Amino acid sequence: MLQVADKFVDFLSGNKPDKCKLIVSSHNYESTPSCEELANLVARIQEVGADIVKVATTATDIIDVSRMFQVMVHCQVPMIGLVMSERGLMSRVLSPKFGGYLTFGILDATKTSASGQPTLEELLDVYNIRCIGPDTKVLGLIANPVKQSKSPILHNKCLQSVGYNAVYLPLLADDLARFLDTYSSPDFSGFSCSLPFKVDAVHCCHEHDAVAKSIGAINTIVRKSDGKLVGYNTDYIGAISAIEDGIGGLGSKDAAMSPLSGRLIVVVGAGGAAKAIAYGAKKKGARVVVANRTYEKAVTLANAVGGQALRLADLENFRPEEGTILANATSLGMYPNVDGTPVPKKALRFYDVVFDAVYAPKVTRLLREAKEHGVKVVSGVEMFVRQAMGQFEHFTGGIEAPESLMREIAAQYT
Repeated sequence: MLQVADKFVDFLSGNKPDKCKLIVSSHNYESTPSCEELANLVARIQEVGADIVKVATTATDIIDVSRMFQVMVHCQVPMIGLVMSERGLMSRVLSPKFGGYLTFGILDATKTSASGQPTLEELLDVYNIRCIGPDTKVLGLIANPVKQSKSPILHNKCLQSVGYNAVYLPLLADDLARFLDTYSSPDFSGFSCSLPFKVDAVHCCHEHDAVAKSIGAINTIVRKSDGKLVGYNTDYIGAISAIEDGIGGLGSKDAAMSPLSGRLIVVVGAGGAAKAIAYGAKKKGARVVVANRTYEKAVTLANAVGGQALRLADLENFRPEEGTILANATSLGMYPNVDGTPVPKKALRFYDVVFDAVYAPKVTRLLREAKEHGVKVVSGVEMFVRQAMGQFEHFTGGIEAPESLMREIAAQYT
């Protein structure tokens, strides 16, 4: 590649217009080399006669992007550094923060030339890339999968509305601890955690608030100025308040006044969201049944909240008492697997209220089939908005979340 560039530079010798800049690029479609190898490559491209150096590599893990950032920020010549694949998306969005000469967005989402490319509309309207600079804080959702999430749209528009200098990214990770260790700069100041990392996050944080510690799951991480990570759980209040309002009563900190008090709630799942719902329901005075595909995990969670455990398959013939609430805390039915559902339709008619933590799509198969039986349903969008309000305030150091704007965005994009 560089031999071709060398010949091209010789061909242009003496004929290049004064205002013309020569970009020489190198593409690696398999991996991202070490920092030393990248730096050597940049030097070789510069020696060829490039005015602007472009290096594009491929991320097999999101931590690969950190090596490109390290080379970019220390580069003494104009440099374009892009990391391809969905795991490399933040290299394109954060290019201005790390001194990139330019980044690249596509005009049509259906016509990509490399994986992980954002659209021009996303760069400008969602990520507000024109306002990203060296002092911009980095926030994001750490999850796998992550592209179905509406959190980047919600948080970015709300951050922009209050003038907070931060950008919120979808972060497709494979190992939470490695991600947090790699991106340990104070500028990487806060993260949402979703499937499958909510329980792992407990072990990654140096400190936990009382609720998160009791639940044993974290959906919000904030990096303090001393570098320590603090874990919170806003799923708990988001889900429980949504269910309480769905039942028909206003939420209350007093368990005796909660519409959940004395009721039976069947929680489907045993992961982070299920732990939050089970803990919250118990705190509000409800009796808890936990149903999960892996029975042993159902037993562990049920024991933690003084409840009963069932196998997921048992729900087909389970006959709950009158007034029982069903709460799905699994990813069954989530985009793109929209045909999934945790409970057969015929069994839904025995419940008083059905709640689904999944919000993409807004009306899941579970909610649609429950509604066909005349059962009251509560969409995961309510939990999504309410937990996001708590996260926003943690991320911004206490700025009040713009609830009306959040609801407007959620209504538009879910």
